[in-house]
Amino acid sequence: MTPIKIIVEKHSDGYIAYPLGIKGVVVGEGNTYEEALADVKSAIRSHIETFGNDVLEQESVVLEAFVAEAEVSI
Repeated sequence: MTPIKIIVEKHSDGYIAYPLGIKGVVVGEGNTYEEALADVKSAIRSHIETFGNDVLEQESVVLEAFVAEAEVSI
């Protein structure tokens, strides 16, 4: 088992999930948090089966991920 950090976004029409530290585009979706997480885990497995372990970064440079909000004058 390899720990992979996954970002899960909640939108008005469901959830989107994507991993950090994987080369290429891997996305999951679902009506619930759990569905999106399960879908992205399946997508990660499929991505690794297709492209090999080289898609995994040896050491993730991302230690933690945060969501921040800031006001910007435009």
